[in-house]
Amino acid sequence: METNLNHIPGGYLTLSPNFKILSVNQTLLRFIHYDTEQLIGQSIRSILSKSAQAFFQFAFYPLIIQNKRVDEMFLELISHTGEEIPVLMYATKENGIITCMFVPNKKRNEYENQLLEAKRIAEERLVEKEKSNADLKKVLLNLEEKQNEIVKMGKENDKYKTDTQRELKLAKKIQETTLTEAINNKDLQIESYYRASNELSGDIYGFYQINKDQYGIILLDVMGHGISSSLITMSLVTLFQQLISKGLPSEQIMKALDDKMHSLFENEEDAWHYCTAIYIFIDIKKQTIEYINAGHPPAIYLDSKGGQRELKTQGPPIGTFKDNQFRNSVFSYTKGARILLYTDGVSEPLEQDRLSLLLKQHVSTPLHVFKEKLLKTLQDEGNDYDKSDDQCFILIDLK
Repeated sequence: METNLNHIPGGYLTLSPNFKILSVNQTLLRFIHYDTEQLIGQSIRSILSKSAQAFFQFAFYPLIIQNKRVDEMFLELISHTGEEIPVLMYATKENGIITCMFVPNKKRNEYENQLLEAKRIAEERLVEKEKSNADLKKVLLNLEEKQNEIVKMGKENDKYKTDTQRELKLAKKIQETTLTEAINNKDLQIESYYRASNELSGDIYGFYQINKDQYGIILLDVMGHGISSSLITMSLVTLFQQLISKGLPSEQIMKALDDKMHSLFENEEDAWHYCTAIYIFIDIKKQTIEYINAGHPPAIYLDSKGGQRELKTQGPPIGTFKDNQFRNSVFSYTKGARILLYTDGVSEPLEQDRLSLLLKQHVSTPLHVFKEKLLKTLQDEGNDYDKSDDQCFILIDLK
């Protein structure tokens, strides 16, 4: 760290392409009460709040990839003592290195002080009003009327809640009928797992045998959870079923899904959503794997000898930028290889390194047995994880 950067008024750090901390100045260390050796080599996620971690992946990442800079992004850092520190972040990317500046967001504290002062004034005025018996009677009468209205609304809400739960259960059954069943033949085996955080999920997947030699596998994660995200998945599932089953090129499939996302919100910017996606095309005869990763957590490929490679993202998520060009990657596979695809509801509680290690440790374990092992690990080691995210993964054995 250059001396002239160590004591500038704002926090400063640099990140590697995989978001590991390379350097950090003294100003930022004072903000968050860390020592240099505690942060160097760590993921930036270790000093971000839970909400900031999600925002970092789905907002910061596509912006820094596409624009190579981010201006005035609000985040919350977590200090070594657990304190949340609101900051404005500015970032640039050059030669693969990401440089970040953090400025404390004092405005937020000012607004909180203003709210406290407004509350104090309101309480003083309430005391003054209570001195007047006439005014007090009016307040009590009005309060009683409001209470009666609340009771009435409560009954209506209970009925609405019951009706809504019934409708959600039906919608969940409909959503689950779109999920494809396991495949097991002489060429490959595919197993999957799907758990919605609410009644409905923003995760969706499908795997299809296009012909005797070719298969298409897709996994999508729509931003957010619940009804809005699930409606988007239902609008996409019919489209990708048709496109994949026809054996269309991977770039054409992803472009069609991207166009669909943009068309859904063309005149509704306030309702805008996007989704991460990964599509894998397997040719058994040629023994090749072709894939496109649009902002999705990297799938893990494990060959029969234990060698691994990550099917990393090649661009921003679907629905972020119009006229986005999708690029595919192709490599040859060896028989006996295994692939793990997953959403962030799986990688968040376990971390990607843990998933890679599990895959490697069970390279010879039958696929259905490994699936149960992965589920048990998620349950045992993810107990402290916020279960507000959908969870989904796909396992593929290439025989």
